[in-house]
Amino acid sequence: MSKNTIDNKIQNLTILGLLIALVAVSTMMIKIPVVSTEGYIHLGDSMIFLSAIIFGKKKGAIAGGIGSAMADLLLGYTHWIIPTLIIKGLMGYFVGLISNGESDNLINIRNSISLIFGALWMVFGYFVAGGIMKGSFLVAATSIPANSIQAFAGALIFIPIGIALKKTKYFNQYA
Repeated sequence: MSKNTIDNKIQNLTILGLLIALVAVSTMMIKIPVVSTEGYIHLGDSMIFLSAIIFGKKKGAIAGGIGSAMADLLLGYTHWIIPTLIIKGLMGYFVGLISNGESDNLINIRNSISLIFGALWMVFGYFVAGGIMKGSFLVAATSIPANSIQAFAGALIFIPIGIALKKTKYFNQYA
């Protein structure tokens, strides 16, 4: 293996670790409990969107799944770890797949579609997981409003953060 290959692997692993931590910390930083869902509203989705759109589907999936599952573990929502790992991991993957590296100008059709799809996927995923876990899809439907607020707020929060990061000369060399 050449030095450049090793350096590239180290750089990718470092970026991935930072993205996982960014998702976990932003999920844990501001947490609004939602009693009806036994979950919480948070800002972590904005960092999943950032990871997926700027760094691609693989990093988006890993950062979204592992970072969000770690937050559930550390905050005591252990019953949601596996569903969160799957739902948020697929959310990051789908957003990265749909945006397909369209990160030069963050406000474009592909990225907008990816944000909407990612938000809807998250709401649907937690509805299904809640229905299975609670044994009632009617009860799980109570999660739809809170999850919708969280998902679409995450998309809106991502936009100014993503634009600001893209304007930095240091950030562009790693994306």
